[in-house]
Formats: sequence, structure tokens, C-alpha cells
Amino acid sequence: MSTFAKRERLLLADLLETAGPDAPTLCEGWRTRDLAAHVVVRERRPDAAGGTLIRQLATRLDRVMEEYRAKPYEELVQLIRTGPPRFSPFSLKQVDEAANTVEFYVHTEDVRRAQPDWTPRELDPVFQDALWSRLERTARLVGRGIPTGLVLRRPNGQTAVAHRGTPVVTATGEPSELLLFAFGRQTAAKVDLDGEKDAIARLRETKQLGI
Repeated sequence: MSTFAKRERLLLADLLETAGPDAPTLCEGWRTRDLAAHVVVRERRPDAAGGTLIRQLATRLDRVMEEYRAKPYEELVQLIRTGPPRFSPFSLKQVDEAANTVEFYVHTEDVRRAQPDWTPRELDPVFQDALWSRLERTARLVGRGIPTGLVLRRPNGQTAVAHRGTPVVTATGEPSELLLFAFGRQTAAKVDLDGEKDAIARLRETKQLGI
């Protein structure tokens, strides 16, 4: 049976293929070639991928990213589409679903929403619930460095606290939109913000949201 991660993987690959290597993305400073290289390195080069979190590996990550950026773009897209090699933990369905559902959803929207004519996707309630479950577990991690309090609220009233502090801003929207907001895509996320005007402005501009 197909998983959410696999569905988003294939959609991302299709979007990257259609967009070509030089299209914009929501990732600051990255074109589609950079994003494709990032996804492939994350799955296939664990010796370097840790550089996103571990300072000592940052130089190695930069070097490996340059190697993959230099590969033919079509090859990068195909590596994303076919998935990781068997020796990779990501080849296990459970690991792929846990680690890649959010990763691929966010990067799919990074490509889609950087285009001038994008429109919101209609996501089924089961997928929205899956995204909410993951957002609940990571909310405090992605919001740990922000300058205001932040509460994430679904239309059904469910809430998750991303950061305790004052003044408090409440972001309301579908889980898919809240997830994008919490992962640093504030300008592209369709959420309603309630709170002090200055606090909302700071939250929209902060670079501290996300992992």
C-alpha cells in the first residue's frame, strides 16, 4: 500500500522535473537544482547530511552538496523518484514514513508555492491528521528560538504550543498550513494570526522558525 511519504516523494519528483533545474523555491538562496541535491544527499550520504545539525560536519556537507549539484539534473530527479538504496535506513517503509512525510510535503510546497500561479492543494482529512500528529510532536523543537509565544490551532480547536512566552501569537489554519508556517515558510502559509501587532510582525519576519 502506498504511504504518504511515497506519494509526496513522487509528487516532488514530478514537480522538480517539470520546473527544471533553475526554478525558484521557497528555500532562501536555493533553486530547484539545490533542493534536489539536498534531498538526495540527505538520503544517500548520511556521512555528510548531519552537517545540517552538527557544526563539525558542515564543511563536509558543503563539499558533498557541490558534488551532487554538479550531477545531471535528470539524474538527481530520478534518484529522488526511485528512493534510497537498500542499505539506507530510509529504505525501510516505517522509517521513510516517519522521517519523510513532512520532509517531502514541505519541499513539494517549496517548489509549488514559489511559482506565481500556485493554488492551494486540497488535502484529504487523513493526511491532514497525519501532518497534525507530526506537528504536535515537533512544535516545541521548531519554535524553540522564536521571539514570541506561539500557539498553533486547528479549525476544530485542537492546539499545540510551539513556544511559551509573551506576548502570545495564535496561528490558526489547517495542519498543512500550520506546518509550513512552523517550518519557516511564514509568507507562503495560509494561516490567520491573532495577537499584538508588533508580535505578529516579529513572528512573520523571524528566521528562527523551523529545524
